[in-house]
Amino acid sequence: MHDPAGRIVVVLDLGGVTDKAAFMDRCARDLALPDWFGRNWDALADSMADPALWPDGAGDRGLLVVVQGWRTYAETRPEEWQVAEEIFAEATDRGPGLFVTLGLGESSESPPDQPG
Repeated sequence: MHDPAGRIVVVLDLGGVTDKAAFMDRCARDLALPDWFGRNWDALADSMADPALWPDGAGDRGLLVVVQGWRTYAETRPEEWQVAEEIFAEATDRGPGLFVTLGLGESSESPPDQPG
């Protein structure tokens, strides 16, 4: 995936995620968070806001996090998903360099939903 603005792109694929524990595990894996990542909302917010934890070069070029496969989690755990969305928005608003966007909702590992 390429970002026209030149930012480093990371895909957070939430396909198959249906609870907070799986969400945190997927964040740790896809965002390459350190082993000491606390797997809670505050730790996620702090990690996303810390350019030292971003991939190499992202501190200078910026970081685009594309969240895919999120619909099942959002529908299964709407309260948790609301917190996750707030963390994504806050991380984007904290300062220059980080932008989080939601993909169309399907997982990169499965075909998009078919109409009908």
